[in-house]
Amino acid sequence: MAAATLSPADTEKINNLKSAVAGLSQISENEKNGFINLVARSLSGEAQHVEWSKIQTPTDEVVVPYDSVAPCPEDSSEIKKLLDKLAVLKLNGGLGTTMGCTGPKSVIEVRDGLTFLDLIVKQIENLNSKYGSNVPLLLMNSFNTHDDTLKIVEKYKNSNIEIHTFNQSQYPRLVVDDYLPLPSKGKTGKDGWYPPGHGDVFPSLLNSGKLDSLLSQGKEYIFVANSDNLGAIVDLKILNHLIQKKNEYCMEVTPKTLADVKGGTLISYEGRVQLLEIAQVPDEHVNEFKSIEKFKIFNTNNLWVNLNAIKRLVEADALKMEIIPNPKEVDGVKVLQLETAAGAAIRFFDKAIGINVPRSRFLPVKATSDLLLVQSDLYTLQDGSVIRNKARTNPANPAIELGPEFKKVSDFLSRFKSIPSIVELDCLKVAGDVWFGAGVTLKGKVSIVAKAGVKLEIPNGAVLANKVFLFH
Repeated sequence: MAAATLSPADTEKINNLKSAVAGLSQISENEKNGFINLVARSLSGEAQHVEWSKIQTPTDEVVVPYDSVAPCPEDSSEIKKLLDKLAVLKLNGGLGTTMGCTGPKSVIEVRDGLTFLDLIVKQIENLNSKYGSNVPLLLMNSFNTHDDTLKIVEKYKNSNIEIHTFNQSQYPRLVVDDYLPLPSKGKTGKDGWYPPGHGDVFPSLLNSGKLDSLLSQGKEYIFVANSDNLGAIVDLKILNHLIQKKNEYCMEVTPKTLADVKGGTLISYEGRVQLLEIAQVPDEHVNEFKSIEKFKIFNTNNLWVNLNAIKRLVEADALKMEIIPNPKEVDGVKVLQLETAAGAAIRFFDKAIGINVPRSRFLPVKATSDLLLVQSDLYTLQDGSVIRNKARTNPANPAIELGPEFKKVSDFLSRFKSIPSIVELDCLKVAGDVWFGAGVTLKGKVSIVAKAGVKLEIPNGAVLANKVFLFH
């Protein structure tokens, strides 16, 4: 893919941007250069257009079925050797604002009074004590979550796990009208800046010094996952496979359901494996992209990456991931955030593969409806891992739709005296001013709708099965 050249008008834009960015004292030289490069790439129109006819379905060599991954050694000294090559990185830049919380999303309580971060620390502590290994945990924060996270990790200082935090890049938002940075126009508060997506994890690992420090400790692989994916626990089978086969990059994918039709998928393209996102799909093929028949898997954003390969590619400035433009508005000013995604880096690594993992490795909590699932009797906690109840025969989780009254975590919690039993639930829809008593059981398909102005209380111990409840 040849780099496109800039028109004279765009060259002038970049020169003006360079001089404006040079005056921003809040960010480092690395951040300034990274930002200018990203803007120049986006102006050059180097966007990767996928030729639909060239897309091929990946073979089992490229997207390996989980069942065909060799079992991991059983000897605990061999397991320790594996774990000593591993570091775990959680993407911790997001705030809990969509769920009505302040501060990092990772400190929302998920279950039994434990937060996402508590569970992650417990999982790794458990591995380290069981095998005598030293798996460190890295948290990549954004400028939004940095200060809070530093305070929060204090409570783990006596645990047997090294916790490192570092910040991803901070880039200025671009004013659409004149392509100048918003902070150079007096917007110097947080509104003037943005974190440029999790594709930034690779340069930020190097720029922060964390990458060299991990390499000097003999670490070879890093397992990267979203901090809100409760299914993303260390998998020794996958780690062992990558070390044996010398795969530099592995993306965990899982079978697509109707809820995941917009998720990125893996394709074989011109002899390499790459991520295909909905934004790259020509309009006339969007329905085909969303179909479960042709594209059967989607990206969980659980990624395993070789540390030496990251160093080689970042130093060579070779990770030119597709740019995702994210338009926003700040105080009536139209601005642009240019972002990249870590999954899109797959095509730059040697021997990159996908592994088609069980759905249990993808359990994200994006909304209170997901919180209902993980706080219910559908799951139990074991060593910090969320384990699914064997009594549930249906492999899919219930589809849950809660009205806006349940959107904030505090409102959600106050509306349930206890979380209902949902082991036999297929789908639930709740709309209006609904309150749940203790010990409620939901089975089959349940819809509860309270009309405006009606307060509906479901009594303690009620069993609702396959019913539509309409309250006028």
